[in-house]
Amino acid sequence: MSQVTMPNREDTAAPRPAFDAERAARDFPILAEALPSGKRLVYLDNAATTQKPTAVLEASDAYYRHANANVHRAIHTLSQRATAQYEGARDKLAAFLNAGSRDEIVFTRGTTDGINLVAQCYARPRLAEGDEILVTELEHHSNIVPWQMIAETTGAKIVVVPLGDDGSVSLDDFKAKLSDRTKIAAFAHISNSLGTVLPIADMIAAAHQAGAVTLIDGAQAVAHARVDVQALDADFYVMSSHKLFGPTGFGALYGKRALLEAMPPYQGGGDMIERVSFSGTTYNEIPYKFEAGTPNIAGAAALGAAVDYVEQFDMAEVFAYEHALLARATEAMEAIDGLRIIGTAPGKAGIISFVMDGVHAHDIGTLLDESGIAIRTGHHCAMPVMERFEVPATARVSFALYNTQADVDALIDGLGSIQRIFG
Repeated sequence: MSQVTMPNREDTAAPRPAFDAERAARDFPILAEALPSGKRLVYLDNAATTQKPTAVLEASDAYYRHANANVHRAIHTLSQRATAQYEGARDKLAAFLNAGSRDEIVFTRGTTDGINLVAQCYARPRLAEGDEILVTELEHHSNIVPWQMIAETTGAKIVVVPLGDDGSVSLDDFKAKLSDRTKIAAFAHISNSLGTVLPIADMIAAAHQAGAVTLIDGAQAVAHARVDVQALDADFYVMSSHKLFGPTGFGALYGKRALLEAMPPYQGGGDMIERVSFSGTTYNEIPYKFEAGTPNIAGAAALGAAVDYVEQFDMAEVFAYEHALLARATEAMEAIDGLRIIGTAPGKAGIISFVMDGVHAHDIGTLLDESGIAIRTGHHCAMPVMERFEVPATARVSFALYNTQADVDALIDGLGSIQRIFG
């Protein structure tokens, strides 16, 4: 299995110590959780959500203990503390993604919210009947349904790039679907259901050549690769905090300044305005015109801590480590009679979807849970992928930087027991 080369920006920080997964695992209190079964927790459901290090938990707690106030709207000490934490997180995330400006980072409720914001504020006012929105067959529902809603409203058409038999997306197939009618191309950086890493730099370049604007679903990428939105030349890039060891219900949209400035706001309310009167309202500057109401300030503080936590690691080294776990697990799983891996694209990220003859995916998940092993089962919010491979559901294993070789061994032992039970 070949290793993919992920987009990287030059890292000028001081040299980091060698990555140590077992040491990293000790930073996550829940991984020491005593389960009712008495088994050690083996958490392999990271594509759904990642666990949180102590630093993130402490950041959320510290906000409520020492800075609980609204942002931007008062001169008292607590409000100044809250604003510093909230805007400090924006600075950290802008640097983490290598945005051209902090103003290009809009805080959202997560990836889904970011995609809907772009669909409603960028696409809806611009698309007309006959225009096309290009997506791939492997997309999460969050990168399908909002575009279907826009297509229904505007008369635009959804065009789908097919998946190969190994779960890959061919650049040639992508280019073949582009046309002068393509206005938006929206696709994942890494598939949540299969682990496929898409050739997004080449796809973005091809879309731009055709005159289309791009949106990248980066939910599965930010915890596993160094993302450089300027090097990629992405128009929009969306992410979720909870996939990056931060809290749920928080995330961000990166957008090029010119695009964000030309977009109307998503919602009306406090903080997104410059002046309000009954004769008319003028809106705030970016990014604030997209952040109506009291925000999730604790979520921002905790995401800032998550970024700090991840920044201590060399992400290329982390990806190589996760790839080694993937390779080891894949080889062992392929040796289990009746087990079939769905999605075998070269260079994939640390996700394995699979089925077992005569065993429903939910039964696999239940039996592994009895051994303390947490995986995901079902359609993974990617029903078109299940239809493509003609399976009702898969069991899915997904790795993060705190997983160890011992976790892989426990998984293989558990799957071996299931195979022996069901024959």
